[in-house]
Amino acid sequence: MADARVAADGVPHTPGALDRLKERGFFAQCTDEERLRARLDEGPVTFYVGVDPTGDSLHVGHLIPIYALAHLAEFGHRGIVIMGGGTARIGDPSGKTEMRKMLTVEQIDAHAEIMGAQIQRFLDVRGVGFTMVNNAEWLADLNYIEFLRDIGRHFSVNRMLTFEAYKLRLEQGLSFIEFNYQLLQSYDFLKLYQTRGCQLQIGGDDQWGNIVAGADLIRRIEGHDVESFGLTFPLVTRADGKKMGKSEKGAVFLDAERVSPYEFFQYWRNVPDADVRKFLYLYTFLDRAEIDTVLGGSPGSDAIAAGDAAGINAAKERLATEITALVHGRAEAEQARDAARALFAAGGAGNTDAMPTEEIGADELAAGVPVLELFVRAGLAASKGEARRLVQQGGARINDTKVTDIDTVIDAAWRGEGGGEGGDLILRAGKKRYARFVVT
Repeated sequence: MADARVAADGVPHTPGALDRLKERGFFAQCTDEERLRARLDEGPVTFYVGVDPTGDSLHVGHLIPIYALAHLAEFGHRGIVIMGGGTARIGDPSGKTEMRKMLTVEQIDAHAEIMGAQIQRFLDVRGVGFTMVNNAEWLADLNYIEFLRDIGRHFSVNRMLTFEAYKLRLEQGLSFIEFNYQLLQSYDFLKLYQTRGCQLQIGGDDQWGNIVAGADLIRRIEGHDVESFGLTFPLVTRADGKKMGKSEKGAVFLDAERVSPYEFFQYWRNVPDADVRKFLYLYTFLDRAEIDTVLGGSPGSDAIAAGDAAGINAAKERLATEITALVHGRAEAEQARDAARALFAAGGAGNTDAMPTEEIGADELAAGVPVLELFVRAGLAASKGEARRLVQQGGARINDTKVTDIDTVIDAAWRGEGGGEGGDLILRAGKKRYARFVVT
């Protein structure tokens, strides 16, 4: 990863950890960029990222800080993942328009075990060592009066209200319990500094206020001459305006029971053309030279011209294969890739085994199902309105027959030679998204 910067003494600069993060898109804000750069170049730095177990699976949005952890670890820095078994009991208001649903301690603990295993598996594939701790260890039994006296006195309500996360929520209503979240996250940073020498917290840019507050708390308690840093990444968005990590069926989870390896592969295979370079840098570990080769260009440029469908499709397939391999394993990734190739080459009549599959009863099909409902049930449209537009724009097909009427009723007559093995229904939305209904 070449870096053309030259130091003041004329000596070429050797790219370091911060350069890697910047080059790959993991940089939005930093509390003291030049000093952090120097500190990272001096020797190992202990850093952490937090994950609150508010659900029973990670989704692709969680992966950005985990990728950043892996990049820093490859430079010898020591990564810590805090599994927020304590903070999840309150809920972070950052980036949320309403209060999170309160979970039981048992639910949070179960989620933490699942998410922890997913992170471990992901980083094991890369060979990255790290430490995982649960902040319930020090948060669950806090004495609230002592906490307010020792920690709360260092926080200015006026300053807290200047941070974007709180300003946005004040319009909808911010609960007192959520207002405490910044204190707890800051306390996490302080505890890790005191017990593990942790000097850096990383996270998404919606965490900026919490991260800055934590670094400030360390200096207030440990002395202004100590060093603590914060670094955030841009919140990832898609070029088509859709929220990153959202599909027609909802969040793109890492759990294979929630989103199959084939569906996961297809999500990345179908990202907008304009996002391919960015996502190759963010969501794979391919180095810069290889990414340039994948994109068919010289360093720093895309040679894939508009209209070069074969080139951009090959790049998307490589993106999808690499991230699916990291999440589900290389064998599952290659199976999903091969199934997609066979399917597309056969015009929908190829290998359907890995295709997203639902069941429909023979009696229900004989009675007829409205086509818009069927596409929604298949997960190829998020709503009947979206399914209606799909039909009206000529993008809906069943067993390779185009559906042109939004009032079409799909019945047993739609099964037939094009229906796959056993007369299944193969639905297609656009050119690349397929689903199958097995008739039972």
